[in-house]
Amino acid sequence: MSDPQQTQDEGTEETFISHLVELRDRIIRAGLAVIVVFVGLVYWAPDIFRLLARPLMQNLPKDGKMIVTDVTGSFFVPMKVTMMVAFVIALPVVLYQIWAFVAPGLYQHEKKLVGPLVGSSYTLFLCGMAFAYFVVFPTIFRVMAHYNAPLGAEMNTDIDNYLSFVLTMFLAFGVTFEVPIVVVLLVRMNVLTIKKLKEIRPYVVVGAFVISAVVTPPDVFSQLILAIPLIVLYEAGIIAARLIVGKQRPVVADDSPPN
Repeated sequence: MSDPQQTQDEGTEETFISHLVELRDRIIRAGLAVIVVFVGLVYWAPDIFRLLARPLMQNLPKDGKMIVTDVTGSFFVPMKVTMMVAFVIALPVVLYQIWAFVAPGLYQHEKKLVGPLVGSSYTLFLCGMAFAYFVVFPTIFRVMAHYNAPLGAEMNTDIDNYLSFVLTMFLAFGVTFEVPIVVVLLVRMNVLTIKKLKEIRPYVVVGAFVISAVVTPPDVFSQLILAIPLIVLYEAGIIAARLIVGKQRPVVADDSPPN
């Protein structure tokens, strides 16, 4: 007769291995989605980089230009930008693969919550990137050009440094626009109440200016561009939490995840 404990251990091991295999397959599919989009865009990599550099180029002084200090920079920087664009475009596929992997272990009410959560998070992140590109970049570069003029310094930025700055700004504003989602989740999970969120509002305001001082250039105007949206989005999160969660009673889950 077989040992029941041994049989159970073997079953657990097989389940663990099957999960690892599925995770590998999901990662491969997500990676292939990004690669396929990248291959489709790679021909236009220089055009994509010029589009990304437009806010800076439009605010450079006359005869201003970008420079390359690395031997391979003129090739790899446009490739990096194109890969970033490909990842953003393929992100719904990547998120779906993550969802398909974790969904079997979720309760039914959790599954209903994840769909709108992922969709709204993706949309808000794109809105944050768009806000950075169309509002923040032109403003910052115009201010920086104004500061350089009295010094007689030429504003010729290296393309690799420009890419690093742009990625930092995209990430900062993309995450900033996720604040309403975070606030709603905190209330939905009973971590914080709407009353508590209102009480800590002064600390949020101070934190918003501290974060903006770290992320953005040192001028006050650039810091306001990040701090004010962060505060407004926090208030929007409180309103959304009151509308979405405030009218709902906590859900008591009597269903269990499928085996």
